[in-house]
Amino acid sequence: MTMPLQCFKLLAATLAVLATCAVTASAQPSAETRGEALLSRHCAMCHAIGRSGTSPHAVAPPFRTLAQRYPIESLEESLGEGLLSGHPDMPEFSFPPRDVGAIIRYLRSIQQR
Repeated sequence: MTMPLQCFKLLAATLAVLATCAVTASAQPSAETRGEALLSRHCAMCHAIGRSGTSPHAVAPPFRTLAQRYPIESLEESLGEGLLSGHPDMPEFSFPPRDVGAIIRYLRSIQQR
């Protein structure tokens, strides 16, 4: 096989691998999107989880204001080990590490400055 043909085949194989990786990466939602979906599923019945809106439950703080109370990163341990609240209406939640990271990224993205 000639050198230019070998280079061409190597280049073609590399491009095929890169294209496969790009398709796989774009098919997966971003961490922020996953975090929003998790909060929508588990928390939106009581909390406003977006950049606007009021919380359906009067005493549930909107998530966009959480950083005014404490650092968002301080929630990592609670989300992973079990989030408990002082009021009886809130159920206990715990999330696996991958989900905790996604939730934290989403929460950071919506905080009011």
